[in-house]
Amino acid sequence: MDKQLLSKTAAAMVAKGKGILAADESSGTCEKRFKSVGVESTEENRRAYRGMLFGTPGIEQQLSGVILFDETARQKASDGSTFPQYLAKKGIIPGIKVDKGVTDIPFTAGEKVTEGLDGLQKRMKEYFDLGCRFAKWRAVITIGDGIPTHTCLYANAHALARYAAICQEASIVPMIEPEVLLDGNHTVERSEEVHEATLRATYAAMAAYNVSLEHLILKTSMVVSQGECAPGRSG
Repeated sequence: MDKQLLSKTAAAMVAKGKGILAADESSGTCEKRFKSVGVESTEENRRAYRGMLFGTPGIEQQLSGVILFDETARQKASDGSTFPQYLAKKGIIPGIKVDKGVTDIPFTAGEKVTEGLDGLQKRMKEYFDLGCRFAKWRAVITIGDGIPTHTCLYANAHALARYAAICQEASIVPMIEPEVLLDGNHTVERSEEVHEATLRATYAAMAAYNVSLEHLILKTSMVVSQGECAPGRSG
């Protein structure tokens, strides 16, 4: 764990006036988007698409980092360098999405937990060698009748914490995203309650796994009302 590198990366990621581009669409998502404009979703077309994005003149003035998909992290730009190398030369930090999507939690009303911890230590070392310096993991929390349950909050918090610890061990800054979904029919007060419970569980798990909070980036979700409780709605 290189704390100096982690500190430098984390500080650069939150540079004033800059943002992080999520270019981590899966091949399946790319296929849907390409199909809508009549483009075949081949590996070469996906490479060309990402190359077009990253080659935008002056992009480095607006972006501090880019989240890549596994395939993209291994592809090359038009100048022959890998995309992580290409971005780094522009002063943009290459990142990587490492979670593998969600699955149902047994004995819950369809609540989800994010997968991808199997083999993650090995993958993290490989991503570091590829030039990636931060990673992202998304958890999904739904507000509804009787949910989220403690089971859901606990499962996702511990997955996030294990992921974050593995990242830091590999000198990669973890971006955690315990996302409370906007879907539902709830008041802003209920949204705030769930957000607080989610963050409490998440940071308790971080402490349990000895994750360094100063070398961690939190991607937040929004505390808002929804459905009939949303502003401008009756009921």
